Amino acid sequence: MKTQTSTIEVNASTKNLKMRRIGRAIWNHRFYYLMLLPAFIAVLVFSYFPLYGIQIAFRDYKGSLGLSGSEWVGFKYFEDFFKSYNCWTLIKNTFALSIYSFLAGFPLPIILALLLNELQSRYKRFTQTVLYAPHFISLVVLAGMIIAMLSPSIGSVNAIIKMFGGKSVYFMSQPSAFRHIYVWSGVWQDLGWNSVIYIAALSAVDPQLHEAAIMDGASKLQRIWHINLPTILPTIVIMFILTAGQLANVGQEKVLLLQNDLNLDVSEVISTYVYKRGILHANYSFSTAIGLLNNAVNVFFLLIANWISSRVSDTSLF
Repeated sequence: MKTQTSTIEVNASTKNLKMRRIGRAIWNHRFYYLMLLPAFIAVLVFSYFPLYGIQIAFRDYKGSLGLSGSEWVGFKYFEDFFKSYNCWTLIKNTFALSIYSFLAGFPLPIILALLLNELQSRYKRFTQTVLYAPHFISLVVLAGMIIAMLSPSIGSVNAIIKMFGGKSVYFMSQPSAFRHIYVWSGVWQDLGWNSVIYIAALSAVDPQLHEAAIMDGASKLQRIWHINLPTILPTIVIMFILTAGQLANVGQEKVLLLQNDLNLDVSEVISTYVYKRGILHANYSFSTAIGLLNNAVNVFFLLIANWISSRVSDTSLF
C-alpha cells in the first residue's frame, strides 16, 4: 500500500515538475507568444468557428429558420449528388482536369528554377520579371485573351493557320481542345510564380560545393543533378504533398469563363455544378455537402501523399 502511495506521489511530482517547466518556458518566451496571438485569433475566428456551419450539409437549411430550426436530413444531399445522372461524368471531368494540371504544372517550375539559377545576374532579374508578370493577370482578362486569340475570325492562332493554307478552327467549341486550353493557359500564367519557392530554396546551396565539384571536373548538368536537385528535394516533397491535397479542387471561376454549350460535356466539373445548383438556386445545404465531400477527398489524398513521402524519403508534413 505504501509502495503504491509513493508511486502516485512520484508521478504527481513529476507531472508538476513538467507543468512548471512548460509554464517557465512560456513565460520566458511570452513576447513571442504575444506576437503569435493575433494570427492565432485570426485562425480561430475565420477557420475554426465557421466549422459550426458544417451541419448545414446535414440539414434542410432555410435561412428563415436558422440552423437550429432547419430539419435534420442526414446524408440526403450526399445521396442526391451520387444519384444524379451526371455524377460520374462530373467526377471524371474534375479529376481529368486536376491530374492533367498536376502532371503538366508540377515539374515545370522546378525545371525553370534550376535553369534560372544558372543564368547570369544581369539576365536573371529581367527573365524572372517577364515570367512572373502573367500571374498578376486577372482570370477574367486571361479568359478574354484566350477566347480572342483562338477566335476563328479575329484570333491570331487562326491567322497563323490560314497563313500556312489551313482553315479556321473554332477551338472553344471543340470538347477535345478544352482541357488542353485550360491546363496550358494555367501553366503559362503560374509557371514563373510557382518557381519562386524553388529559387529561394536554391539560394541555400553552399557555393563551396560547386567549387569543389568544378575542381573535380563535374559538368554543369552533373552539378545540377548532384548538388542543386538534392538541396531542393525536401521542398519538392512538401510541395508535392500540398498539391496532392488539392487534387479534388478545380476552381469554378476559370472553367465558367471558358465554358460554353458546345464544350459542356468535358467542362462541367463538380465546382461549377455545385455553383449552378447550390448557389444560383439557393440550395445551400447541397453546396455545403459537396464542398465537405470535396474536402474529405482532399484530406485523403493529402494523407496518402504524406504516407508515401515518409516511406520514400525522410521528408513529410507530419
